[in-house]
Amino acid sequence: MPRCATLYFHSPCFDGIVSAVLALDFLEVSQSCTFKDLCPVDYDRRDSWLSEKHDQPFAVVDFLYHPDAAFWADHHQTSFLSPSLKYNFDEQKNPYHIYSSRSGSCAMLLWRVLRQCFKHRNSRYAELARWADKIDAAHYTSVEEAISGSHPALNINRTLAINKDSDYSVRLVRQLRVESLERVASLPDVIGKSNEAQMMIKAGLDQVSKTVHITDGNIAVFEVDSSDALINRYAPYHFFPEARYSLGVVRSSSGIRITAMRNPWLQFSSIYLGRVFERFGGGGHRRVGAVMLRGSQVRDAEQIVSRLLNEIRKEDSSNNKSAAA
Repeated sequence: MPRCATLYFHSPCFDGIVSAVLALDFLEVSQSCTFKDLCPVDYDRRDSWLSEKHDQPFAVVDFLYHPDAAFWADHHQTSFLSPSLKYNFDEQKNPYHIYSSRSGSCAMLLWRVLRQCFKHRNSRYAELARWADKIDAAHYTSVEEAISGSHPALNINRTLAINKDSDYSVRLVRQLRVESLERVASLPDVIGKSNEAQMMIKAGLDQVSKTVHITDGNIAVFEVDSSDALINRYAPYHFFPEARYSLGVVRSSSGIRITAMRNPWLQFSSIYLGRVFERFGGGGHRRVGAVMLRGSQVRDAEQIVSRLLNEIRKEDSSNNKSAAA
């Protein structure tokens, strides 16, 4: 690894932030690197990710594969933008390029691999890695914990839904690098944002309750305006705990976000929702998928929702037949 680099991490995302903390600890302590910039990235950069100019050298965590990255780690099924990139990854066998689609989170992948392959593990981040995995893999004990749980990690995670400011995500990375979860969650700006988010979540539940319904394939579908509310992605299961999947259309001033997830409290083999959404310009992993529509794309929302529902039903039906065979 080079001595001075830039770190790109997925944001706003708790797993991306924790992955950045773990990567920084490894690269700074074990590899003697320094980082001049921490740069949050999201999937609106998907189309330009390979062609845009990156500060060299650079590291990437919890985001799309880049063959020029000096260090890279991810767990998403949609990490590789083309088959040739996956082939490149397989052929290079670069020990600093870490990937497993079986991992529930990038943070837990790093937590395991850095110890196994590089003999590096900082025990002070154990709780941080565990909660990043619980949040990203949706290993909540109940829908109530997912929506209104009070653990410091959940309070921090909640703030990311209402604060898209990249500087805020960078501050969280730097604070969690040196402070405990409890300490960071108790900072005044984090408490203020968490309380605001909780009130908006309650407003969002009220909005979802007015439109959510079950469609063919046992999919809970809803459409809301998020201007004055925060739409928790687990909200449909508050009303329909028996639904296999949910699909939501969330309108805002910046466009329309279509998101889907499998019910984490039912036991069945999920389809790869990330792959389904990749066909529509989005992404995700097995249990969660999303796509953002902006500008002229907004007028195609109804058609895209219809096609997504058909794809989910078709693949889920095929999954059920395979499981029964």
